[in-house]
Amino acid sequence: MNSIIQHFRKDEQPFIEMATGWANEVENTYAPKLTGFLDPRQRFILQTISRGAGLLTSSDGGFQGAERQRVLLYPDYYEPTEADYQITVFEIRYPAKFVQLEHRDILGSLMALGLDRAKFGDILTGEGQAQLAAASELKDYLKANVESVGKSKVRLELVNDPANYFVSNDHWLENLHIVSSLRLDVIVASLLNCARQKASALIQGEKVKVNWTTRDQPSFEVNELDMISIRGAGRFKIMTIEGRTKKDKIRLNIGKLE
Repeated sequence: MNSIIQHFRKDEQPFIEMATGWANEVENTYAPKLTGFLDPRQRFILQTISRGAGLLTSSDGGFQGAERQRVLLYPDYYEPTEADYQITVFEIRYPAKFVQLEHRDILGSLMALGLDRAKFGDILTGEGQAQLAAASELKDYLKANVESVGKSKVRLELVNDPANYFVSNDHWLENLHIVSSLRLDVIVASLLNCARQKASALIQGEKVKVNWTTRDQPSFEVNELDMISIRGAGRFKIMTIEGRTKKDKIRLNIGKLE
């Protein structure tokens, strides 16, 4: 356990302990284990732990290219099926003639019900349309309790045919960045092509999030698959850390959400 923890951040330790518990459960029962919806960084940690335990993993988020996905941990004898992921996709019907619901509106209404964020996945919105991926065990509860989003009345309808699922249209434009360290201020300065002092001011002004959590310490270190959101500049993902240059600089492949 300690050998795993040392490779990750201190504030990731609670998730590491939970993920280790899942892996131990699969080892002890020799049966598969399904998680809730995890973000890319959490999936990376879980996959690292699973490999160390000799277990296999696969994941699904309902939507093609989903950001948040449920992970199945399983021993090598097991062959996963689509039903194992227990995902239900809803169409969110609302009077689009009068209002346009945004991702944050729908997310806020779900969180207001006291639901665990791990119980639902991506929320995809379009022109007058929205779909939601959720854990199947919440199917009846969501249909009965999600009646409004903001001031708009809504109705949830099951999408039974996967052919009618929305496709995540996230597109990441990837670029190579050469940086002196993995400090957050250094990365933000490279992303915005600005002075480190300005990057530090943005961070200390709580305008930068890493993995959906505000980080106000310029010295905070980023890692592979971290999501970085900079207010007014968009979202970025550390795709891969590609080693060092001859001058001992770090090569990063970073994607920007188009």
